[in-house]
Amino acid sequence: MIRAIVFDLDYTLAVPRRDRETILEEAVDATNAPELTRSEYLEAHRNNLTQESREPIFADLLERRESDADPAELAAAYRKTIAEAIEPLPGVERMLEELRTEYRVGLLTNGPVRAQRDKLATLGWERAFDAALVTGELEAGKPDPRAFDAILAELSVEPSEAIYVGDEVDADVTGATGAGMRSIQVLLEDGPEPDSRAVAHVEQSAIADVLPAILEDLE
Repeated sequence: MIRAIVFDLDYTLAVPRRDRETILEEAVDATNAPELTRSEYLEAHRNNLTQESREPIFADLLERRESDADPAELAAAYRKTIAEAIEPLPGVERMLEELRTEYRVGLLTNGPVRAQRDKLATLGWERAFDAALVTGELEAGKPDPRAFDAILAELSVEPSEAIYVGDEVDADVTGATGAGMRSIQVLLEDGPEPDSRAVAHVEQSAIADVLPAILEDLE
């Protein structure tokens, strides 16, 4: 029996109106920081999943450049730029409301506290979930089972009673499966490919229309 649905945030429920490479470039230009690549940022992000802000991420990146740019200023500029760009995928707010009439609905998102909580505030989603956790508040980030255990405890459900919905293979599919949950993989236009460990797959653009029916079939 499914009692809870837990979601990832970025690229599962909400997306930026501009690509992340452009957003990073805008933040770099605004603070006169040296050029940074998206791949470098993602690597530093994965190494800083339990932080209060993005400042340690940018500190790591700027240290490699031996730059005197201020990581706090760069983190603030990046946060502001993303907040101006992020928007919900079509229909997801209605979907969340409807799912909460039948299930406990949670959010578990990787990232620094200030960054992810700011996104929720920008989207007006502070009360959109029965429980919402950011890994910056936890002792470990996805795919570590401790992150999933934390949201399950908040929702008062067992792993076998919960479904996790997310787009990343390692963080979401691998993580949820390793924690004893079933996972539904959100498929993006530019990959990754469907993972066989997920019990179902849903196209990102159709998640609000398709996911409720998938959940009914899994009951």
